[in-house]
Amino acid sequence: MRLSAPIFRLKRQARLLARETGLPLHDALNRVARSEGFRTWSELAAAVPRRPAAAEILTRLVPGDLMLLAARPGHGKTLLALALLVEASKAGRQGFFFSLDCTEIEVLRHLRSIGADPKTSEGAFALDTSDDICAGHIVERMTGTPQGSLAVVDYLQLLDQRRRNPELGAQVAALRAFTQAKGSILVMVSQIDRAFDLQGKALPDLSDVRLPNPLDLTLFTKTCFLHDGEIRLDAVA
Repeated sequence: MRLSAPIFRLKRQARLLARETGLPLHDALNRVARSEGFRTWSELAAAVPRRPAAAEILTRLVPGDLMLLAARPGHGKTLLALALLVEASKAGRQGFFFSLDCTEIEVLRHLRSIGADPKTSEGAFALDTSDDICAGHIVERMTGTPQGSLAVVDYLQLLDQRRRNPELGAQVAALRAFTQAKGSILVMVSQIDRAFDLQGKALPDLSDVRLPNPLDLTLFTKTCFLHDGEIRLDAVA
């Protein structure tokens, strides 16, 4: 679907609408999205460009990679992560989507929004929305999978929400060790701190990642930041 204006201009419209009407920004964004034929801003932000972007990003991921995929709410990070799994399945690679945030119904709706057939995609990768998701659970599910298998964790900041789970830093370190030892690829969806919206930067960076608990971000081998339809993929120095 063709948009009536570039996505950054549509977001500007939403900000003006929020100021003029007193609506919360996320409601204003969703109202603009509905005027463009989408149900939510996240669907609008990701519907057209994500599939080609996902294919390109997938070519730059190698066995052993642990990638941070981060954006503010409504900028398509979950949709891009699902598009990566769809592209991986086309290449015959095994995939997993571990979500502590989305229900199965929401995942299937997201797949439709990026033009994927839920019936086909659902069988192309394993969908896990259980409350047991943590590093140990992920490693157990992925043990024995072929090299180059791709997993998405949705999302980073929820991994240690249960007190019985290890600290976030310990879990990410365990997942980094697993991906390197087994040659898997793991993409971890992440939140960006709200303060980013006040800084005037075009894209977030590692300094903007929301960290309620300590975490060494150099454990990641690559980062992928999204904002207003722009995407930047970098190696972590």
